[in-house]
Amino acid sequence: MSKIVRRSPLLGDLVRFDPFTNMDDWFKGFGLRPYLNESEIAPLIKIDLKENDKTYTVRAEIPGVNKEDIKVQVDGNRVSISAETKKEKEEKEGERVICRECYQGSSYRSFTLNSAVDEAKTEAKYKDGILELTLPKVNGSAAKKITVK
Repeated sequence: MSKIVRRSPLLGDLVRFDPFTNMDDWFKGFGLRPYLNESEIAPLIKIDLKENDKTYTVRAEIPGVNKEDIKVQVDGNRVSISAETKKEKEEKEGERVICRECYQGSSYRSFTLNSAVDEAKTEAKYKDGILELTLPKVNGSAAKKITVK
């Protein structure tokens, strides 16, 4: 038998509030999270995506990476961006590291567009930690790696 629930268009789920069956939900997002080593979590590549009739424009934040360590791949309407930061081991005698917050490792971001992209006319530029991709729209699909200028 199903449970009958009274709903209110103004109050939404507040009318269905049952403090004894939803105890777990009370503390969700309350700042109680398991301890995670921050260096184990790969940072997400943040993007801004714009579109007009002919092209998509992607602006991705990838700070602290050499342009040679950025890989962009376009396969039809699927775009993948990966970047790698390399750890430099330079320790001087008598020095010790007190805090290390700089991420060392690789990041990856992939997304799907509504239209296929013309890989031959795709452009990629990287300057001051910002990767800018110009992705012209077209029908067709073949994977191609794009060199970053």
